[in-house]
Amino acid sequence: MRRIDVIGIGLGVFVAGGGLYLLFSLAGFDGISAGIWSQVIFAGGLLGWVITYLTRVFSQKMTYNQQLQDYEDAVLQKRLDEMSDEELAQLQAELDAEKKSQSSP
Repeated sequence: MRRIDVIGIGLGVFVAGGGLYLLFSLAGFDGISAGIWSQVIFAGGLLGWVITYLTRVFSQKMTYNQQLQDYEDAVLQKRLDEMSDEELAQLQAELDAEKKSQSSP
């Protein structure tokens, strides 16, 4: 994320907070109640965002993890594409032998 994005998000949140305060004021809340309720909404939103963030972190669904997995898959696919038919047959034989050794005690 670029600095300008962070600045834009920060200004957006600031303006949204002011807008919520004005909405609560127009709805008949006094200044203190309007401030408290706008803070409650923002704290709830922040908590919701943190929960979704932590969920993505622990389930490894973050952008970096996905990019790394895609890169590793692409490298392995390129290596497979560069192998000759004999090398592929040898690799398949090794995999079959490994499966047999794992399945039989």
